[in-house]
Amino acid sequence: MLKFFLNPGTRAYLREIAGEFGESTNAIRIELNRLTKAKLLKSEPDGRIVHYRANKQHPLFEDIENVVKKYVGIDRLVDLFLGELGSVQQAFIIGDYAKGIDSGLIDLVVVGSIESETLDRLIIKTEQLISRKIRTLVLTEGELVDLHDRLSKEQILLLWINDSGNQKPSKHA
Repeated sequence: MLKFFLNPGTRAYLREIAGEFGESTNAIRIELNRLTKAKLLKSEPDGRIVHYRANKQHPLFEDIENVVKKYVGIDRLVDLFLGELGSVQQAFIIGDYAKGIDSGLIDLVVVGSIESETLDRLIIKTEQLISRKIRTLVLTEGELVDLHDRLSKEQILLLWINDSGNQKPSKHA
């Protein structure tokens, strides 16, 4: 469920999931069938491959998404941005967690003018709270533009965006 509810835009197929998690295709197929039968996942045939994704219309979608994010600690990461870091323009996760894989290492990208000592202190505190390692990359808006092509190839899980000067958690957080 982490795979699909951590970043609901994620689509995957049977063999891909089995390879990522090191499980047999039969074990993964059973779970995919259960989740599809419960209508938590949608299946979409694409030739000989069936892609699966979270069913955003399921009545429990938001609740499950919140539980998954709370389990991983993403709710704590969002709290980290509520005024202590300086001028945060954007914050997002790339890497394994953006792909829905709980690897224990969260790759966090922060865009803006950040107080590095405060960030370091908050990262250490948050790592202890969520029992996961956080690796940060701090960029200016100009550096983000320069890295746009490279980052656009990554799956991104948006946590925070500064909306018209008012810092707000995104709807995705």
